[in-house]
Parts: sequence; structure tokens; C-alpha cells
Amino acid sequence: MNQLSDRINNLSTSATLAMAAKARELRAEGKDIIGLSLGEPDFNTPDFIKDAAIEAINQNYNSYTPVDGYVDLKEAIINKFKRDNNLSYTLPQIVVSTGAKQSLANIASVMLNAGDEVILPCPYWVSYSDIVKLSDGVPVEVQTSIDNDFKMTAEQLEAAITPKTKMIWYSSPCNPSGSVYSKEELRALADVLKKHPNIYVVSDEIYEHINFKGGHFSMAEFDDMYDRTITVNGVSKAFAMTGWRIGYVGAPDWIARACNKIQGQVTSGANCIAQRAVIKALEADPSSIKYMVDEFKERRQLILKLLGEIEGFKTNEPEGAFYVFPNISSYFGKTIKGKTINNATDFSLFILEEALVATVTGEAFGNKDCIRISYAASQDEIIEAIKRIKTALS
Repeated sequence: MNQLSDRINNLSTSATLAMAAKARELRAEGKDIIGLSLGEPDFNTPDFIKDAAIEAINQNYNSYTPVDGYVDLKEAIINKFKRDNNLSYTLPQIVVSTGAKQSLANIASVMLNAGDEVILPCPYWVSYSDIVKLSDGVPVEVQTSIDNDFKMTAEQLEAAITPKTKMIWYSSPCNPSGSVYSKEELRALADVLKKHPNIYVVSDEIYEHINFKGGHFSMAEFDDMYDRTITVNGVSKAFAMTGWRIGYVGAPDWIARACNKIQGQVTSGANCIAQRAVIKALEADPSSIKYMVDEFKERRQLILKLLGEIEGFKTNEPEGAFYVFPNISSYFGKTIKGKTINNATDFSLFILEEALVATVTGEAFGNKDCIRISYAASQDEIIEAIKRIKTALS
């Protein structure tokens, strides 16, 4: 008899983590799986950051941390926002959390009431929808197309707004599409939101530095959007620190205080050693991680070239992050090696079982026609993986 709560019974399992677990199971069975499913840089954390963590251990940092983060880390975040984003925040406006995912969960908890609608341009990061649902909010999906680089237009935003709309959540650069909103595109969205002063924006900028077009723009840079925008960031992607679990927000102080309050009842402060290391990461000039960004750019060109050689894959050129999001709907309805492919989930599972390559279905990101392929893997692995996919489909 299932006595679990309706909340957990109605919650989806993270598709990216589920695919990673499936890939691990197959590896344990002795199968040579190439993992292109996780959004995790394959670089090591830079030595100067690791050295800061070792120093913190030797300095006996081992006590509970302030719920919203060490003051000197918050100061480093304030300086980073000013340097990289032209955003001015004060100490009470910054909250450090155990990863940007917790930052998002905090925001949903303190901003949403039952029935409040949150607009999600599709494709969106896999956890947005369920985080919204956990706080009794209602995700409202706005479908975009590969022909428009998976970006929501002002007209689409206007059409999605109802009297129940409370927030819009988006990421730029986007996970899973790699799309980057320009200043002009964000201004067009802001002009719509100007007419609806009670709608708040979550701008997820975790991939900010992995940007191949140059020039990242934050919604909060617009004077008329600053008081309505919650900027979410962290160190997982740009600094190859996924397991260190540090994210943060810059927000209107009343929202930040509420996030601090909820976090005080859920996890309290983030890991003390990781916080000390992140100070060094944020103090460093972004040029210190340029070698990673340059390598991701090379891999992007490689994977786009290879995917372009597979019949039935339609790709655009992502401008950031480390994903491609090809449309593979031309395979729907086809039977290959005795297996009928009806949707992106079928396709992703077929690729895993036949090509031994782990990807993620686009359905998890709100798009039923695409799959997400991460190129946070070596060039040799990318070449072998796409070769296997091509062979399995031929």
C-alpha cells in the first residue's frame, strides 16, 4: 500500500539523472557506454581553487556557516556581479545555497502560491517544471522552434500571460538548447513585461561564461526590470565544480530575505570548505577559464559537423553552454532493428541500447521532437559516439 504523499507520487524523476543511472547500470554489466547525457564539464577543477579549499581545511574551517553565506563570499559575489554583469547588489540581496538548483527551489517556495502560473519557454532545464509543481505552481510551456534558435518571442510571451501569471523562468545560455538571448531580444520581452508589473523573472545564468558569441546580457541590467528580476548563478559549469554544490542569487532584498528564511529551515548554510574555495574562483578573472571555453567551442564545431553527416538530424548552431539539441522527428514511426521509434524517448533509448551512447530525451525539457546531446566529453569520445549513432541508424 502506497502511503507516500501525493506531492512525491506526482513528481517526475530527473531525466538526466535517470539516464546517467541507466548508463552506470549498463557499464556495471560490462558494456562500453559513452555518456553524453550529463551536463558536467569533463575538466578538473582548476588548481588555484583546489588550493584554496586545502588552505581552508588547514585553517580549520569546520563550523556551521551563516545561512545565506560567508560575508566575504557574498562580497566576492557582489564584485563579480558588478564586474561581469554591470549589476549592483548589496549584502542583504545575496543568498548562497547548496547549488543553483536549491536557489531555484528556494525561489519557488517563497514566491508561488497554489495555482500561480510560471511561464517556461521550451525547451527548459529539466527540473524547472517539477520545482514549480512542488510549490503548487502551474508550469505554462511556450513552444519555440529550432528555426528561431529555440528562443521565445515577445509575441509568444504576450500570448502566454494570463491573470494567474506570477513568473517567467528562463536560462541564457540555455540548457538544453545552448541558445543565448541578445540584449535586443531580452528588451523585447521586457517591453511586454512592463505592461504586467506583477510578473517576476528568474534569469538562470549558470552557463554565462560558456558563451561563444561574446557578450552576455542579464535581464536585471534594465533599470525597469531590476526590481523584478532574480538572477541565479553558480560555479558548477564555468569552473568545473559540479560536486562542490555552490549556487547563489542576487535579488530584491525582500525576496532574498525570504530565501534566507526558507533555507534556514531546510539545509541552513552551504558547505564551509566549498564556500572558501568559491571566493577564489569568483575573484579570478574570467580569462582564467578561457581554455575550457575554447575547448568547448572546438567540440561544438566537431559535433555539429558529425551530426550534419547523419540523415534525419536537423541541428542549429548553439551559441553557448555545451549541448546540441537536434530535431530527430524524421525517425518517428520508423522501425529500426525491430524497434519502432514513436517519440524522442524511444529514440534516446534505442541509441543507448543499440549504439551504447547515453543522451537525454527532449520530452524531459518540454520538447517532444528533439534529444539533448552533451559535448562535455573528449573529442575522441564525441567522434566515436556519433560514429556509433550513425551506424545504428543506417
